[in-house]
Amino acid sequence: MACILVFVEQRNGNVRKASLEALSEARRLAVGAGWSVCAVIAGHGVAAKAAELGAWGAGKVYVADDDRFARYSSEGYAAVGRIATEKCAPAAVFMAATALGRDLSGRLAARLEWGCLADVTRLGVEGGTLTATRPVYSGKALATVDGAGKPTVITLRPNVFAAENTGGVAEVEPLSSVPGEIRAVVKEILAKEGGELDVAEADVIVTGGRGIKGPENFALIRDLAKVLGAAVGASRAVVDAGWIDHAHQVGQTGKVVSPSLYIACGVSGAIQHLAGMSSSKIIVAINKDAEAPIFKVADYGIVGDLFQVVPALIEEVRKLKAEA
Repeated sequence: MACILVFVEQRNGNVRKASLEALSEARRLAVGAGWSVCAVIAGHGVAAKAAELGAWGAGKVYVADDDRFARYSSEGYAAVGRIATEKCAPAAVFMAATALGRDLSGRLAARLEWGCLADVTRLGVEGGTLTATRPVYSGKALATVDGAGKPTVITLRPNVFAAENTGGVAEVEPLSSVPGEIRAVVKEILAKEGGELDVAEADVIVTGGRGIKGPENFALIRDLAKVLGAAVGASRAVVDAGWIDHAHQVGQTGKVVSPSLYIACGVSGAIQHLAGMSSSKIIVAINKDAEAPIFKVADYGIVGDLFQVVPALIEEVRKLKAEA
């Protein structure tokens, strides 16, 4: 019986939502095809989390619980992934298309001499063969491919696939044969205080572009994001100008996002930006230029001065929350 192996990503011992989405999608495919689902997780103090992954679709979970894996190491995590594939001989390895997943997928595929598909937005099984659909040409077209029956490492775009908890407990198997020496080890991660929501996993994103005129006006974007419980995004132009940190950049050279709601404020809609957010479920554009490219992909467009529209929108959201 064919198997799908999901590499589960954790941060500080907490499983990432995008990995639960990948697990749930693996289960949906496996149920229809009569396959099984396994998972592998690496970290320190993560063994207690392993059995819980059964609720999201894993029948068996391989665990590499070691202080060497407390922080991500591409060399170490790839070794864990390789050993897990030897255990269950999967038809495919799934992982989230996060920063970690983008780095790990290529290294693991190279070690296994498998194919690698990045940023997949739809999956299916046809005739016992896994098929995957992903955006190409900066999101202008979709390509559907199959691995011709060969194993493949696949990264799934966050917020595209639904994470479903259906209950259940997974069988847990420790991995004790992980290589003892890891040459490159992350000793420390310096994070900014008061961290904001990560745009890669946020369900609602408010993005500011050059139309906000200056870094001081990101306060307005943050105010709208705060009342909506959203993450703050940015176009490449404002990141390049130094108005906001690169971690907020949405686009081909930033982060690819698929939130339920994406609000673009003063964003013109360059191709590289559209490639990073065009799969959002609902897109709202606010721009005083009626010919801005962003309106071509927007579900709702407001042609107007964002410095008038956004404060009015914030006020209306607050009123609705007060009435609720």
